[in-house]
Amino acid sequence: MSVEVASPGTPGSSGVPGEPGATMADVAYAAIRDKLIMLAIKPGEAVVESALSVELGVGRTPVREALKRLEYERLVISHARRGTFATSIDVADLGDISEIRQRLEPLAAAKAATAATATQRQVLLGMADRTEKFEAAPPSQYDLIKWDAEVHRTVYRLAANPVLEDALIRYNNLATRIFWLFMDRLPPLADHVGTHTALLRAIAAGEAEDAAAIARAHVTEFDDAVRAVI
Repeated sequence: MSVEVASPGTPGSSGVPGEPGATMADVAYAAIRDKLIMLAIKPGEAVVESALSVELGVGRTPVREALKRLEYERLVISHARRGTFATSIDVADLGDISEIRQRLEPLAAAKAATAATATQRQVLLGMADRTEKFEAAPPSQYDLIKWDAEVHRTVYRLAANPVLEDALIRYNNLATRIFWLFMDRLPPLADHVGTHTALLRAIAAGEAEDAAAIARAHVTEFDDAVRAVI
């Protein structure tokens, strides 16, 4: 199963590769972001602009713009005369990341339950149906991680608060890197992603309090699972 993952986008664009309004910088951003959060580009590894331009089939300017966004999100760091590198992963940051997410994820879920349109609620139900099937036929770990990110980013967008969305995307990206670092020692990912079924259905039903509670439990479960294997 292949999953397209949304990105926060730039002003005036959808930010989602393949959708109207997406820019080449959006395409580069999404591709490089996924490499970073899934550790295809390892912590401390050089991020070479020219090589990424060739690999992604885009110009160097979109890659440069994407790297600026990724530096803001603390996924890369640039050093004068040395170049750009993937940031290191400090597991000690887990507590700080989880503390913020435990407050903001429930807020986003509750706001999405209130703000979503009828059409968007139908999309959420379709996503819930798809997630529910993972128990019987789990896709690859890579695709599960991408789907987990897609669900989170969909909820963030539907919260209709760009500032909240921006903050949550940043912290979810950092959390996903930590998750991926310990992937081989964690419980089956399908179980973790499967909890999104109830979240999506609660938001679709407009049940703000239930959605917030499920979102909070989801983040807490992630934090507990990682701490158990550190």
